[in-house]
Amino acid sequence: MRKFSFLFIPLIALLLGSSCKSAHEKVLTSKDVNYKLTAANQYYDQKKYFKANEIYESLMPVFRGSKNYEELYYRYCYSFYYQEDYLSASYQFKNFVEAFPKSPRADECEFMYATCMYKLSPKFSLDQASTYKAIEALQTYINTHPGSKNLTEANNYIDICRAKIEKKDASAARLYYDVGQFKAATVAYKSLIQAYPESKSLDLYQLMVIKSFYDYARSSYKEKQEERYAEAVNAYNELKEYTPNSSYLKEAEKYYTLSQNNIKQLRNEHK
Repeated sequence: MRKFSFLFIPLIALLLGSSCKSAHEKVLTSKDVNYKLTAANQYYDQKKYFKANEIYESLMPVFRGSKNYEELYYRYCYSFYYQEDYLSASYQFKNFVEAFPKSPRADECEFMYATCMYKLSPKFSLDQASTYKAIEALQTYINTHPGSKNLTEANNYIDICRAKIEKKDASAARLYYDVGQFKAATVAYKSLIQAYPESKSLDLYQLMVIKSFYDYARSSYKEKQEERYAEAVNAYNELKEYTPNSSYLKEAEKYYTLSQNNIKQLRNEHK
């Protein structure tokens, strides 16, 4: 009897699962569009977004132009978003705005389009083309909706995107330094300073300019060394002037002193 019970329980579960699946298929194949819409909305409210999405998609051509079409399309967009299918959601939110430009939901859907673009931005180590597209979409939204309640969130998303791109650029600059491409490192770190003047890492980037110029000078032919040590000295003076309280100042001073001493030695050799 006990053996039968163990076999009976999974059998019931299988039959129930099959029953639920059949119920969904029954809705999908039904010719009663109002019944299908009601079922889709119930699935949506129950957060069964995949099932809701399938039914909404089948109803789109039927309800196009009707009074229920906007609400259906609105939920259809979000059914992608809540499944984390941000690529499809972005496309549908953008289409919603084009289809219903005067809708009270147009502002929201345009913001959601930009939000989806933000969600598609990958981690910093990967190609950041999608991140640039997200920034463009978010900035366009900010420019065209100056009074929107979503502006704070949109600006926050842009800040996160910019931080991600900065991190990638900083990683690339560090790689140049680590593999001994010191000239490229000086250019990369200077570019970081120009591109992100409000960065919290600005003094670190300036320290790396100093170190890069110092190591670039050391690895150069003697006739080029003095001017490159001088660049390290100038970079130190800029760090001291613009960030006098930097925690990197003591380390930078070491390279400043070494550069000054090397310049003196090079000049003495030319006497």
